[in-house]
Amino acid sequence: MAFMVILGISLFFLVSITFVMIYFVIKFSRKRNPKSRDVKEDMRLEILWTAIPTLLVLVMFYYGWVGYTGMRDFPDDAIQVKATGRMWSWSFEYDNGKVSPNLMIPIGKAVVLDLYSPDVLHSLYIPAFRVKEDVVPGVNNRMWFEAYEEGSYDILCAEYCGERHSFMLSTVEVVSEQEYEEWYGEDLSGVSPIDAGLSVLTANGCVACHSLDGKRLVGPSFKGLYGADRDIILPDGSKKTMVADDEYIKRAIYDPNSEVVDTYPKVMISYEKTINEEQMKQIIAYLESVK
Repeated sequence: MAFMVILGISLFFLVSITFVMIYFVIKFSRKRNPKSRDVKEDMRLEILWTAIPTLLVLVMFYYGWVGYTGMRDFPDDAIQVKATGRMWSWSFEYDNGKVSPNLMIPIGKAVVLDLYSPDVLHSLYIPAFRVKEDVVPGVNNRMWFEAYEEGSYDILCAEYCGERHSFMLSTVEVVSEQEYEEWYGEDLSGVSPIDAGLSVLTANGCVACHSLDGKRLVGPSFKGLYGADRDIILPDGSKKTMVADDEYIKRAIYDPNSEVVDTYPKVMISYEKTINEEQMKQIIAYLESVK
């Protein structure tokens, strides 16, 4: 509504000012007014062009405020999802503990996103639903929306957050309520450790910096990592060769900046509070499988 009000006011003044300009150009041309003369003050005109813009600004403020308060009035029965933005991926955690790289929601149901960032400033932007909110480290921001049509909709990061900012993409998958309930209650207990390990890496955004096919990205590729020799830069600047075994992988995830692979930047954050011991075993199982 605020957009339509502002657009209407802007179009009105575009047409009005253009018309007045043309009128003045004709009326006060040199041909019609060969001798120039001063224009006297008119208090009524001064009051008019002060009062009208003031009223218009108040009207635009009112409709903007109505729209803003609606965005901050979170429905009590909404689906609660924790949305994490990190360099350079999104992940979504549901109240049953399920984590997904895409936001899966049912049609016609309000969704509240609790926004969290463990590293730098991001901004969760869903153009199709006209919603955008900053994801700020240490700040508990929230946003909500409701989808009325099934489909897949882009999620972008609208705040420059580093080297692979443009790759920070995900989707909102709007499905029927039945399909959502089946997905939400899906039993993952029979998933193999290897598949579970890849899911953990994907959910935590690891594949945004580490490729699975040997390609060099921000960090070393996962392909052929396990059991390989690594040239490491220690905190004191010295170099050391290490074997990428179980203990090395744990240290690389829990304390990544203590042993940095040579020629790679020191940008990774610690996942000690994010990845538990069981998930660590699954990650190691996956890494062992990608030779």
